[in-house]
Amino acid sequence: MNLELFAVVALGGLIGAPCRFLVDRAVSGRIESDLPWGTLVINLTGSLLLGFLTGLALGHHLPAVPKALLATGFCGAYTTFSTFTYETVRLLEDGRLGEAGVNVAVSVVVGFGAAAAGLALGMLV
Repeated sequence: MNLELFAVVALGGLIGAPCRFLVDRAVSGRIESDLPWGTLVINLTGSLLLGFLTGLALGHHLPAVPKALLATGFCGAYTTFSTFTYETVRLLEDGRLGEAGVNVAVSVVVGFGAAAAGLALGMLV
């Protein structure tokens, strides 16, 4: 194992997790809704960023250390599939099938679109 890569992944995670917390609080504090908008915004912006970083990496414009820091460390800690799943199950348990379906559909479809747009932007650089 490369100790430098391990350290930058840890540093990225150290930055990404609090960013996720702050973004969630900022979004949730502004939108009064049963839908988990904070998690949705986090996962969509994270998908866009990870797509962009992937595009840069594919174009050989992103060396291993920054890629580990930003893609694996930051994005890995910033985005959150587990919270998305928990919040969707919570909506289902509350009998809010429509909201749960919207949450899944928007997260998957728009998340894929955001990743694809980020990838295209990253490859343009």
